[in-house]
Amino acid sequence: MGSRIPLASLIQTLAVAEYLNFRHAANALRVSPSSVSARIKMLEEDLGVLLFERHARGVRLTEAGRHFVERVAAGVDQLDHAVKTAGMATRGECGRLRIGVHALIPGSFLAGLIGQYREDHPRIAVEMTEGTAREAVMQLRADRLDIAFVAGTPKLPDCHSRLIWTEPLMAALPDRHPMAGHSAVAWADLAGETFLVRHGGTGPQVHDYIILRLAGRWPTSSILRFEVERCTLLSMVGQRFGITIVGAATSLLPTSGVVFLPITDEPAPVAFSAVWSPYNRSAALQNLLTLADEMNRSANSLEHSAIRLHHGREVGRHP
Repeated sequence: MGSRIPLASLIQTLAVAEYLNFRHAANALRVSPSSVSARIKMLEEDLGVLLFERHARGVRLTEAGRHFVERVAAGVDQLDHAVKTAGMATRGECGRLRIGVHALIPGSFLAGLIGQYREDHPRIAVEMTEGTAREAVMQLRADRLDIAFVAGTPKLPDCHSRLIWTEPLMAALPDRHPMAGHSAVAWADLAGETFLVRHGGTGPQVHDYIILRLAGRWPTSSILRFEVERCTLLSMVGQRFGITIVGAATSLLPTSGVVFLPITDEPAPVAFSAVWSPYNRSAALQNLLTLADEMNRSANSLEHSAIRLHHGREVGRHP
C-alpha cells in the first residue's frame, strides 16, 4: 500500500496537519482547497483510516492521524535529506576522497594543497594512504584510491596523469661530511659515496635514479636499502651511515646533523604528478585537480615575480 500512495497526497496531508485547515493548506501549496480535500479523502479511503475529523472551522487530527503524520513527516525529512545529499555529492560538496601519497611533509606543496582542499570542502572526508608509486597505481586500478600523487611523469595506458608541481633535487649529507660546507655539489662529487634509500615511498624511484645518474662514473657507489620511514633515513644520514638524495620539500623536515645541498648539474627539477582512473567521474576529485592547477599557477607566478625582482636589483646595482 505504502508504495502506491502518491507523494503529493502525503505532502498535502502534512500541510493540512500543520494548518488544520484545508483552505490555508491549499493556499500554502498553491492548489485549490477542493483538490486537497479530495486527495485527503481518497487517501483515507485507501488506508481505511480516518486521519482528520472535519468541523465547521477546520479539521483536527485523529489519534490514528497523529501517528500517521509523525511517521510520514520523518520519512519526508529523510527523502529531502537524501535529495540534498545526492545533489551535494554531484557538486563535490560532500562524500569522500581517497588519496595516495609518497609523503606528506609540513610546508610542502602537497601538504598545502590538501590543507586548502579540506578548508574549501569541509564535508569531504579525506582518506590518506602512503606507499610506493607502484602500490598506489595498483590501488587505483582496484578502485581503492581516487587519486595518487607520485614522483615523475608516468605514462600509463589505463590512467590519466597530470604534472602538478616540481621540486629541485638535493643531496642530503652528514653535517661532518667533507663537502658539508660547500654551497652545492655535482654528481661527480657524489661518485664513490654510500647512498641510503628506502624500500617504501619514493625509495624504488630514488634507487633507479641514482644508478642512472652515476652510471659509468668512478669510483663506483654503493646503494643500501632499508625498511624505514623518511625521518629515520635522514637520521641515519646524520649518523654518517651514508648520504641520500631528496626533493627540496624533505629539507623542511626538522632534522639534526644533516645538510641539504643543491645538485648543480641536475638537468631539471623533480616532477610530481597526479594519477587517476579515467572512469572516476567524482566531482570531489575534479575539484582537487582544479585547486592543484590554481595553486601551481599561483606558485609559478610568485616565482617568476621574485626572479624579475632579483634581476631588476642586479641591473640597478650594475648600471
